[in-house]
Amino acid sequence: MNNAHLTPFNSPLETGMRSLAILVVAFPIAFDLQRLVEMDYLVVHSGDANGPQSLHAPLPLRSGELLVRRGLIEKGLLLMLSRGLIQRIPKDDGFNYLAGEVAAPFMSSLTAEYSQQLMVRANWAVKQFENVSTEDVRRITHRLFEEWTSQFQPIQRTGTNL
Repeated sequence: MNNAHLTPFNSPLETGMRSLAILVVAFPIAFDLQRLVEMDYLVVHSGDANGPQSLHAPLPLRSGELLVRRGLIEKGLLLMLSRGLIQRIPKDDGFNYLAGEVAAPFMSSLTAEYSQQLMVRANWAVKQFENVSTEDVRRITHRLFEEWTSQFQPIQRTGTNL
């Protein structure tokens, strides 16, 4: 059963907007899908990585988040591509994504508090990890995720009948 509908990360619009924010801040640098997946995690959970307060509250069902994130971000990228906000650049082993010509003006026209907070966190994540390889960023996000989920593991008691 797909539980993606139980998370706040289920909308292609929301994941697309987060990817767009990341690409606007990173411009003229293009990111591949894996880099966007890792950066998205850091934008949403920036507080876990000693950044600004996390964009979304930590949820107890967070364990499935890394499993569904890639597909959701891909759908969001396709939505942003269809609106001309992102460009897809072919490369030997897949695609890179780049903010389109109207992406920055579009993002700067958004005035909702959430949009403003999204840009703050995207700016933090891109600047904080700009000189870190995607593989190293992946190690960091997975370590943060493992640390977070270990807080919700039941305490194992040996030799007691409690």
